[in-house]
Amino acid sequence: MWAVIPAKNFAEAKQRLGAVLTAEERQGLFAAMFEDVLATLTSVSGLEGVLVVTRDPHAMALASQYGAQVLEETENRGQTAAVEAAASWLKGQGAKGMVAVPGDVPLVPADEIAQVLAAHGDTPAMTIVPAQDERGSNCIACSPPDLIPFRFGNDSFKPHLKEAADKGVIPVILPRPGLGLDIDRPDDLAELAAAPGDSRAQRWLRDRGIADRLPNGETAA
Repeated sequence: MWAVIPAKNFAEAKQRLGAVLTAEERQGLFAAMFEDVLATLTSVSGLEGVLVVTRDPHAMALASQYGAQVLEETENRGQTAAVEAAASWLKGQGAKGMVAVPGDVPLVPADEIAQVLAAHGDTPAMTIVPAQDERGSNCIACSPPDLIPFRFGNDSFKPHLKEAADKGVIPVILPRPGLGLDIDRPDDLAELAAAPGDSRAQRWLRDRGIADRLPNGETAA
């Protein structure tokens, strides 16, 4: 089983946080979150490898630093296209399965990834970790890698369940607190800042004083 992390250009990441973060801050935050996820995944012994799908030079450099492989995109086509490209590439390499994790779940611990792998059944199989609001899909393990057409977005959880049902597969649904928190909105950012832990993203928020200003609802200058 391979892990896949899609990463759009850092400069364009997290635009929905524009009310509370400057463009430079959004870029810095995403870089910290991406490294959190990358460091976690490359530490999981049950994975055969980690594949980063990106065209961003910073993401490529971090992938190289952590020993991850890069599948370079020619353009940013979104998370769905990136994961589908990874699934196709991995199938061509003979991989039996993949687990796709976004780059904006900075509190994911290695044991949650291990739990996903342990819960995953024999091929054909799908394991899915929903977002906290049970609208998004924050982690999907598929065997084979291209088991279903992917439908990432704000309301992808139920469509992914339907795709599995259409393939005759009963997915394992595995809510997890770390994987469940993806950082898309200002309230997600406040939750990240207030959560226990010392991830790179949390330190980044504290070091720049952003964590202190969030409870007061202040916006970035």
